[in-house]
Amino acid sequence: MKVKDILKDKGAQVATIGADNTICDAVKTMVEKNIGSLLVLDEKGGITGIITERDILKQCNRRLEAFSETKVKDVMTKNLIVASPHDDLDYVENIMTQNRVRHLPIIANQKLEGIISICDIVNLMRGECKGENRYLKEYVSGKYPG
Repeated sequence: MKVKDILKDKGAQVATIGADNTICDAVKTMVEKNIGSLLVLDEKGGITGIITERDILKQCNRRLEAFSETKVKDVMTKNLIVASPHDDLDYVENIMTQNRVRHLPIIANQKLEGIISICDIVNLMRGECKGENRYLKEYVSGKYPG
């Protein structure tokens, strides 16, 4: 699969923001669109950068006074989406993708067993693909009897 195949399915729409907009504008746009980043454009429409959730958190950390009164309980996601240790990874990947979540608590018998991220799944899939690819190359080259 190529990047163009993903873009064909996903589409070419990209959320953007002007370089002179405020961080509050960026947060508002990200929340409205349920996304984690915006490409930053100059006044001529050229790409000058990208702003992500992490960039905003770093800035918030530098200027904590704006957030010192806000309680975690007032901004946290309350309706958790969780998985079981016995769930199939394809199922978990679909749940994370459909709900646009990147972190999934793993619960068994009403006990927290851990948390996985979409990055964990991608890394696992990469490893499986590499191993499968190596095996197929060795098979095609004749290292294994047919």
